[in-house]
Amino acid sequence: MRGTSPGAQAYLRAFKESRELELWLRDGSEWVLFRNYPVAALSGGPGPKQREGDGQVPEGFYAVERGALNPASSFHLSFNIGYPNAHDRHLGRTGSFIMVHGSNVSIGCLAMTDPVIEEIYLIVEAALDAGQRAVPVHVFPFRMTDARMELARESEWHSFWSELRAAHDAFEQTGKPPRVAFEAGRQVITPER
Repeated sequence: MRGTSPGAQAYLRAFKESRELELWLRDGSEWVLFRNYPVAALSGGPGPKQREGDGQVPEGFYAVERGALNPASSFHLSFNIGYPNAHDRHLGRTGSFIMVHGSNVSIGCLAMTDPVIEEIYLIVEAALDAGQRAVPVHVFPFRMTDARMELARESEWHSFWSELRAAHDAFEQTGKPPRVAFEAGRQVITPER
């Protein structure tokens, strides 16, 4: 982990299609990939979560705050990613209790297995305990390369995915999580320098 220490700031990026969850940690002014975890189970298909009970894993920009940690979860350990965010609410999307958790079953969550969630949970908890206000969780349908976006051009979600791609590409270009704000029903992405 190079120079990272317990309590280093954390950032999570999930890719539904390849079933991956990346955990990045801040090392001084740089962000380093701590680990790329396989997602044991997720449900739904491509596209954002629309409503409570649809079994869909959301796509978009979320954040884990201190109160979202659940050490007494039915799924070993869990944390709520904060769905719906302001953009989801603006679009009338509903749902609750979207988690990253242990076990290997999912109804709209990212299930990581018990041993894996133990590591992720402890790192997220340490980052929050050390003063990080919230740990960003960015959930993408897939790795948003030109070729993959071209394959998705006929999807009903292509326009939405193009919005998500701004944050995906900002991180790919700068190596730093972008700032995401929600203003007047829009997602505003500002790359970090």
